[in-house]
Amino acid sequence: MPLPKLSEEQRAENLKKAAEARHARAALREKIKNGEVSLQQVLESDDPAASRMPVRALIESLPGYGKAKAAKVMDELGISAKRRVQGLGARQREHLLELLSK
Repeated sequence: MPLPKLSEEQRAENLKKAAEARHARAALREKIKNGEVSLQQVLESDDPAASRMPVRALIESLPGYGKAKAAKVMDELGISAKRRVQGLGARQREHLLELLSK
């Protein structure tokens, strides 16, 4: 299925929206890193920036976690590397909180 034909104005608007979404996710990751927002708050939030964030990025934002530890946690809990926060099941959220809130 081919991509829809967009006018230059529509393309520019879509690019602007995408950039705003990336900036919102980056700001949220920074708040998590600084301890201003907890893991539980992010998992319970209905904020689009939080729900569209990849779980891997969320874990890596936590103090003391990098790519290797995040990958280990996700593998341990059986969470796909492509999974976003909004796609987590209730049990996965519980286990994630248990494991990372120690």
